[in-house]
Amino acid sequence: FIDPFQLKLPEKDADIILITHDHFDHCSVDDIKKVVNQQAVIVAAKMCKAKVDNFKSQVAKIFYFSPGEKVKINNANIEAIPAYNINKFRAPGIVFHPKEAGYVGYIIEIDRVRIYHAGDTDFIPEMNDLGKVDVALLPIGGTYTMNVEEAVEAVKAIKPKYTIPMHYGAIVGSERDAERFEQLASLYTKVVVMKKE
Repeated sequence: FIDPFQLKLPEKDADIILITHDHFDHCSVDDIKKVVNQQAVIVAAKMCKAKVDNFKSQVAKIFYFSPGEKVKINNANIEAIPAYNINKFRAPGIVFHPKEAGYVGYIIEIDRVRIYHAGDTDFIPEMNDLGKVDVALLPIGGTYTMNVEEAVEAVKAIKPKYTIPMHYGAIVGSERDAERFEQLASLYTKVVVMKKE
């Protein structure tokens, strides 16, 4: 699971839970409760420690990461990638997700398949240096993250085989954004729009 939020049923079957940052829609204690078990491992941005430490006795291990840190869990190699805003402001000169706060996305590699979950981010320079990416999950909702056009520019830089748009339709953005992204990005990647449960 990555940033479990608004899960319908108690699952209790997570192997690995990845948390990108401490905002309520990414580090939801109620939803983490639904998926933790004694064998699960949590990997979270360091800023999540106050919330995630509550699960110490309920999981096998917890790792707190800053961008650039890596771990191997079973057959999954996980690397924390920077995630931050350049041009999304909560107030003049103050971005929603500042680089220095340590927000992360993740590269997960399993059996030579590389998946990039960008987290809450703009199109940032680090995306040019990710290496091979098979599947990219990119936010498209705007306001707090990339908008559709910026996400298309990210696709051009990352060059993933498949791209899944995310972070739209719940708090900001809409289904129409996903349709527009699919139309624009399909020249550069195979877009897979997930249906809501």
